[in-house]
Amino acid sequence: MVTGASRGIGAATARLAAKAGYDVCLNYVRNGDAAEAVAQEARALGVRAVSVQADVGDERDVMRLFQECDRALGPLTGLVNNAGILEHHMRVVDMDAGRLQRVMNTNIVGSFLCAREAVRRMSSKTGGKGGSIVNISSVAARLGAPDEYVDYAASKGAIDTMTVGLAKEVAQEGIRVNAVRPGPIHTDIHASGGEPNRIERIRGAIPMKRGGDPREVAHAILWLLSDEASYTTGALLDVAGGR
Repeated sequence: MVTGASRGIGAATARLAAKAGYDVCLNYVRNGDAAEAVAQEARALGVRAVSVQADVGDERDVMRLFQECDRALGPLTGLVNNAGILEHHMRVVDMDAGRLQRVMNTNIVGSFLCAREAVRRMSSKTGGKGGSIVNISSVAARLGAPDEYVDYAASKGAIDTMTVGLAKEVAQEGIRVNAVRPGPIHTDIHASGGEPNRIERIRGAIPMKRGGDPREVAHAILWLLSDEASYTTGALLDVAGGR
């Protein structure tokens, strides 16, 4: 399952997973046409694929999402906790509670709820056969994103902590939990922050002097999902051009 799979890193991950032979459940919240287009690409590669609408910040939606995935594809083997939002650049002094609740609910609560449902299905304690969870964090978690979106950065810091803690909690249950921390990647999320060309502005602060491609992040995610990373859990992998 890939949450937030209609665009950007989520869509790239779903495509790469299908190429690797995974059946894929693509979650989306609004853009059903885009998610279904990715699902069609996956089916053309000979795997099963289903797109499911759900708001990961809503517990009932999350439970329905996993139930629909169960029915369509059978036992879950991997979760990519990718769904996340940010809002317009703003200093903390100007943020209101509504903004903070929206960001934290999707980015933190949503990731916890999806991880919970995945563990319930994959844990050897409940008859599962194990699996892998990859959380999508951000290098903003250690940079802080001052004057832009400290709230988003803080939410990703929480994801880092959840990754480490959950990895230890389920290490003996056949489940590995890791995180990928992308840097500036060419996706639509920058427009959500009010600056579609943000990568061009900060290019000079990136050691590699370029933004990343979503596929570059997807390759790291697929490695962590795979048996090639069988002794890796609780890791935070930066894919950020050296930033």
